[in-house]
Amino acid sequence: MLDEPTNHLDVEGILWLEKLVKSAVFASIFVTHDRYFLENCSTRVAEINRAYPLGLFTAAGNYSKFLEKRSEFLHAQAREQQALENLVQREIEWLRRGAKARTTKSKARIQTALELQEQLVDVSSRNRKGTTTIDFTATGRMSKRLLAAESISKSMGGRLLFENLSFALGPGFTLGVLGANGSGKSTLLRILTGELEPDSGQVKRVEGLRVAWFDQNRDKLDLDQPLRRALAPEGDTILFRDRPQHVAGWAARFLFRQDQLELPLNRLSGGERARVHIARLMLQPADVLLLDEPTNDLDIPTLEVLEDNLSEFPGAIVLVTHDRFLLDRLSKAILAIDGEGGVEFFAELAQWEQANASRRTAAKPAARDAREVNAAPQKKKLTYLEAREWEQIEDRILQAEQVLEEKRRQLEMPEVVSDPTRLTQAAAEIDEAQEEVDRLYARWAELEAKRG
Repeated sequence: MLDEPTNHLDVEGILWLEKLVKSAVFASIFVTHDRYFLENCSTRVAEINRAYPLGLFTAAGNYSKFLEKRSEFLHAQAREQQALENLVQREIEWLRRGAKARTTKSKARIQTALELQEQLVDVSSRNRKGTTTIDFTATGRMSKRLLAAESISKSMGGRLLFENLSFALGPGFTLGVLGANGSGKSTLLRILTGELEPDSGQVKRVEGLRVAWFDQNRDKLDLDQPLRRALAPEGDTILFRDRPQHVAGWAARFLFRQDQLELPLNRLSGGERARVHIARLMLQPADVLLLDEPTNDLDIPTLEVLEDNLSEFPGAIVLVTHDRFLLDRLSKAILAIDGEGGVEFFAELAQWEQANASRRTAAKPAARDAREVNAAPQKKKLTYLEAREWEQIEDRILQAEQVLEEKRRQLEMPEVVSDPTRLTQAAAEIDEAQEEVDRLYARWAELEAKRG
């Protein structure tokens, strides 16, 4: 059972996790907002949402199949609402004509009309969408070169993160940034804001440049502060696009209820705090948005609204995220940082994935060659006991693999799957059998090396 397993993983870590889940012999349930992970790993998708009669909708298949089935269901539900509205309107007109509840037939029809109205209210409330409204404010500056990094380098803790990095940002341009955790992505953003200075090179900014920064650590939020003050620090009114708005209305825009306004931020969920951070960011007119993992803890409907607005933002964006869907949709170019000084630009995520796969493939023979070179001086003749072991080891490997296969078959038996104790024991036995197979293969390689 995996609860948001991709949060705080870098993209390579997510790809590894996807491979693990897809190839596993066990079943898995995962809660995630990572749409590519859903697409690549799911065989059934379930969504908890008040839009459905039972609060839950499921569909077999991956995420795209789920979206298709959900769309069909919601479309049918919308048609049901329209039909109910027409039917209720006719019943209301009948009641207005002065129907008397004297006969059994009239009483039944009045009761039916009331039930239809209740049914309509239920369907209408389910069809009513509650999503966050996100709208960043741009300054409207149209300078072709808002910000430029020129041959910048940075080391932290004695480790070179990147060097000779150059790029320029203009209106309407989104630069996606990829790299393993600790490779220097957040450090790069701090250099762009001016909070840190590069070791060499320089960052040039157009005069009067306004930068809004979404910090993944939410450092600027006082968790003891009530929601009301976090959203409206100066009183009960905020100024958005030169128009005053009451804090209750501003909170509702981000799906907060009025009774939550006095709650301290430490009582809110991670997703709710992320919405607070976005709400504060929206009040800052900006030429450049620096977004450091903005999707952490956000649900998918809020993600979709965030994407729509970011795609329409007229300024420049630097986007650090592990959300591959967001990177694919918004990035005009992708910067990959390896954390060892290397930087590389790619046109799209697929190009980076292809280059990354090629590097891993090229590295495997090199690693094998290195092992062979290191092993060469250590070759010795087999002792008498080792020679006997060599003669028997292939049969032992075959037997161990047969045991492993039998353990895996047992794990799939209904009587084992339905019994938690037996299921746990079977999984442990599979691990032991796999360890024995791995040990025998390692011993076989060791004896093979000594044989020369």
